[in-house]
Amino acid sequence: MEQVNLRVLLVEDNAADVTLIKREISKADPEAEVTVCKNLNEFRMEVASKTPDIILSDYKLPTCSGLEILEEAQEIAPSITFLFVTGAINDEELAADTILSGASGFILKKNISNLHKRLEPYFNAITNNGHLMHPVRKKILESKRLVKDIEVFLENFSKENMSHREGMLKIQEDLKRLKTGYDFRPLKDADNSAS
Repeated sequence: MEQVNLRVLLVEDNAADVTLIKREISKADPEAEVTVCKNLNEFRMEVASKTPDIILSDYKLPTCSGLEILEEAQEIAPSITFLFVTGAINDEELAADTILSGASGFILKKNISNLHKRLEPYFNAITNNGHLMHPVRKKILESKRLVKDIEVFLENFSKENMSHREGMLKIQEDLKRLKTGYDFRPLKDADNSAS
């Protein structure tokens, strides 16, 4: 079986935090591939081009919130582990909301020197179950694409069907007009004189 490096997608706009987090990731897994995005558009492009194994995201970003990143991640690839690494979650209600929204957890930046210890269990689970998860993720993405294709087909079919229906109604109206506007007596008279 081919060894695949752990793919980490880091959503962080602060360059100093990026450096610290990358250092901690390399302590947990020196072979991990880390890709960094700063906003929602970059995030969408990265996830679409290469599905990560784990997503680490700040909660407060200049152009969006971490919850928007989480929602997008769940839409694109719902089985991916998603952790907030942030200094913004400092109340219990907000922390609970992130978990209820689908995050796997959160780690406060004030504890960044212990980030590698907090990441190790997630990395180990991904590494140990990766051979099972990658085919599942692939099937989920294929299914999502298929559902999208079916939705587009049905929308187009519905539009075509309405167009055909409108055409049929016009033909029916034209036939009614022809029937009511046409005098059949001259035809009957012509048939009787021919006999």
